[in-house]
Amino acid sequence: MAEEPKTRLETSSQDSDSKNFEYDTEVVVAGDDTPTTKQLDKVYRHLDYRIIPALWCLYFLTSFGSSAYGNTLTMNAETGHSLIQTLNLTTHDTSTASALYYVGYIIFDVPMNLAMTRVSPQMWLSRIVITVGLVYTCYSAATNSGGIIALRFISGTCGAGTWPGLSYYVTLWYPNDRSARRIGYYFTAAQMSAAAAGLVAAGFQKINMNGGREGWKWMYITYGCITMTVGISLIWWLPDRPTNIDKEASDNWHSRFFTSPKPLTEQERSMHRKDLSAKYTKIDWGLKDVVRIFCDFRIWPLVMMYFGVVGAGFGLAVFGTTIIRANNPGLSSINVSLLYAPIWLFDLAGILLITPIADRFKKYRPVFFSCSCVIIIVGLMVMTYADDSWSRYGGLLICGFGLGPTVPITMAWTAEIFGRRHGDVGCAVSAALVSGLGNLGSVVCTYALYSGWPEDRARLYKYSNMMLVLIVGVSIVSSFACVLLQYFLGDYSEPKEVTLNEEDRK
Repeated sequence: MAEEPKTRLETSSQDSDSKNFEYDTEVVVAGDDTPTTKQLDKVYRHLDYRIIPALWCLYFLTSFGSSAYGNTLTMNAETGHSLIQTLNLTTHDTSTASALYYVGYIIFDVPMNLAMTRVSPQMWLSRIVITVGLVYTCYSAATNSGGIIALRFISGTCGAGTWPGLSYYVTLWYPNDRSARRIGYYFTAAQMSAAAAGLVAAGFQKINMNGGREGWKWMYITYGCITMTVGISLIWWLPDRPTNIDKEASDNWHSRFFTSPKPLTEQERSMHRKDLSAKYTKIDWGLKDVVRIFCDFRIWPLVMMYFGVVGAGFGLAVFGTTIIRANNPGLSSINVSLLYAPIWLFDLAGILLITPIADRFKKYRPVFFSCSCVIIIVGLMVMTYADDSWSRYGGLLICGFGLGPTVPITMAWTAEIFGRRHGDVGCAVSAALVSGLGNLGSVVCTYALYSGWPEDRARLYKYSNMMLVLIVGVSIVSSFACVLLQYFLGDYSEPKEVTLNEEDRK
């Protein structure tokens, strides 16, 4: 007799000292009306058409600002109109401004992501994009170092919760074995925005001092206005959480106006509910649940994994043009901006090639993550010890390829571990903790390395590169520490099957 089909319906048990549901590792077997894999593929493909383009545009725009900032440090430097020259910034000013951007993320990532569990997620993500666009528009009004330092911190504060918020949003609509690929899909926006920032910066250098404004000011004004416009559209573009989709809109005109259209038909929603029933249950949580997740030892290896790869990634993103110019001083500012773009196209290639495989063979995520880190280390070695400038530039491209899959794998692994153990709030808090605390790596690398280490310029940033090798090595060690910790804590025990009766399936 053929084996009955299985679904991902998680069972839950109420912990005696917590309001949150704690999900165990049981696999639930449903009846004959369980949707087939082919039917579910169609449902999730339908969701993809609605959700992924919106998340991609959201992440493209919120990521563009950071890459644009790195380009503005060298834009129109020959005519004395780069951001550094216009505002008379010292190397200490630039490193402080870059570091404070990530301090804003670290402080506010967790509270911002927790807020998203209480409100409509598409409204919260829209708020992030609108405020990010507004703040970047204000960059054009900066007149001194204090202004740009303050704006960098405010930018980080407004953008806090973006990355963990996106990861949390994906877990609302997709099961774990489909989430890493979706994270990889929209994560490509960061690479495309970094590449586009170089190309756009080259274009805006052509209109330098038009209307009495430097090229970098025109770029920030244009970028900010486009970002605010797209942010407003996300209110209707992204669907609400599954629990709210089933509710009818209120009679109030403003409630009807701000209600996002439903992404699935009634039949599709029924199949989606059977496959992902936990997300159709409203889960309450309190401070005790947050503390419980914070005290879960599994979070800390994941934080250190993120620390290393994000520190290396943002170090190269912010100072990529600085590194290219140091290795080849004869290049014009426009050529430096153009050479910045291919780094992130290689990053994109790494995501598209490796992330889908890591998603399919998810138990080997530590191996895929570690191999990607090794590629980054190889690239850093080439950047440091190659004989000529173009070979060192090739090292930058190798780093880009290795960096691509690391963050999607880390965040998908985080959701898998904490979603199963702590439910909805586990996904939200763990993503925020990993992203927020992991961004300490970005602070270290942008404040203490490259421009933050002026003496290292004469060495073509050799010591800065070696520090990145060290922290990426920490990420590799942390990934295997996470595996060992899960093993000793019993996370790899065999799941048992239970059968749902008709009443449970409803």
